[in-house]
Amino acid sequence: MRHLTEKTAIITGASRGIGEATARYLAAEGAHVVLAARSAQAITRIASDITASGGKAIAIPCDVARYDEVEILAEKAKEIFGSIDILVNNAGLIDPIARIAESDPAEWGRIIDINTKGVYHGLRAVLPIMLGQGRGTVINISSGAATSALAGWSHYCSSKAAVLSLTRCAHTEYAEHGILVTGVSPGTVATDMQREIKASGLNPVSQLDWSDHIPPGWVAKTIAWLCGPDGADYAGTDFSLKTKGGR
Repeated sequence: MRHLTEKTAIITGASRGIGEATARYLAAEGAHVVLAARSAQAITRIASDITASGGKAIAIPCDVARYDEVEILAEKAKEIFGSIDILVNNAGLIDPIARIAESDPAEWGRIIDINTKGVYHGLRAVLPIMLGQGRGTVINISSGAATSALAGWSHYCSSKAAVLSLTRCAHTEYAEHGILVTGVSPGTVATDMQREIKASGLNPVSQLDWSDHIPPGWVAKTIAWLCGPDGADYAGTDFSLKTKGGR
């Protein structure tokens, strides 16, 4: 994918799962990757692996729920690599899973802070830079939960519905300025999140077998493709990888 060569990509939630797979794949395709997550040790290890394999990667610890940290992330990425061409808003949580009457208000709010406000913070931090460049691509990791109602997932469904709206609003506001904002709804993916869902025993998704889930690498390849010229046709929408589940 030559369109990724020498492009700078920030990936949030890059310490594992879809984020890690995306960082590794984009780097292998020639992008300069900036790995962001709260786990400094994990992203430093992954960045070192990428560098040892001939790629270009740096690790910047960041809590996406805190705008000041996301703003610093964007500033450092631009300072080091000279531009921000791609942002992958991937950071997200689902645990603790609970029905509304048994849910913890603080934990419910924490999911919104990360899953929804984290996406807004990413957009807010990079859009001024992308506007100055006259170009940019943002990929928001969405979910079938954005348009579904699943027991125990009120926090997750609500947060992903908000992410879908953010994708649409950002597209409406910035497409004419050369900035493409697209959502990716990956279906159920073989990550730690699915282990948490399985353990909850709530709703049909928890009943799926591990073999029903797609590997994170498939999502990474989809993200890379959407960052290319063919991805423009899907800007402002959620691009769906349909599987047996509903994530």
